Amino acid sequence: MLLLQIHVQGVVGAVWVALAACLGNAVQAQGIYSCVDGKGRKITADRPIAECVDRSQREINPSGTVKRVVGPSLTAQERAALEEKDKLAAEARAREAEEKRRDRALLLRYPSRAVHDKERTEALEQIDVVIKAASKRTVELATQRKAIDADLEFYKADPAKAPPSLKRRLEENDSSVAVQKRFITEQDAEKKRVNLRFDEELVKLSPLWAMSGAVPAAAAVAAPAVKK
Repeated sequence: MLLLQIHVQGVVGAVWVALAACLGNAVQAQGIYSCVDGKGRKITADRPIAECVDRSQREINPSGTVKRVVGPSLTAQERAALEEKDKLAAEARAREAEEKRRDRALLLRYPSRAVHDKERTEALEQIDVVIKAASKRTVELATQRKAIDADLEFYKADPAKAPPSLKRRLEENDSSVAVQKRFITEQDAEKKRVNLRFDEELVKLSPLWAMSGAVPAAAAVAAPAVKK
């Protein structure tokens, strides 16, 4: 019975020794935290130190080397500022990625200066066709106006006696002329917008063509401007 008790005590003691060794190894594996608190005291512990939450702490390996430096805990305001900074950085990266995507799409659509110039010319020609039709209509209205004015000569002494149909023709002619003039003005503005768009694209495309080898850089810059 005595021998059995001694054996049991020996086993229990061995278990405690093994457990203590494991705990010691765990602490060594985890490393030691070290810092100097606000009062200038150097503190070490086996876990992050509460007294140094407002300053940096070093985590030291069992070998004595610094494993990492843990930054100070941030206040709510500091965290919000950091999150805003990260958000702005993410937005900037997204804008940059989108800009690169657009550049690739632009280069795919216009692989050379000749293709770009050709599409500009075609776009302007289409507008010119519309302006030409409106100008022709304006000339027709001017001819109609002469006929109306000739009819109004009979009522020059008393324009109030002019028949309603003649007055209506005059009003319709004036209205149509105003519409055509406004339409031509709008098309002239559209030509300016088209040229501006192609000019802006050309600024982006010139270096892209140079980098892709599609056209020499000097040629891209020195190429004659398209007639506007």
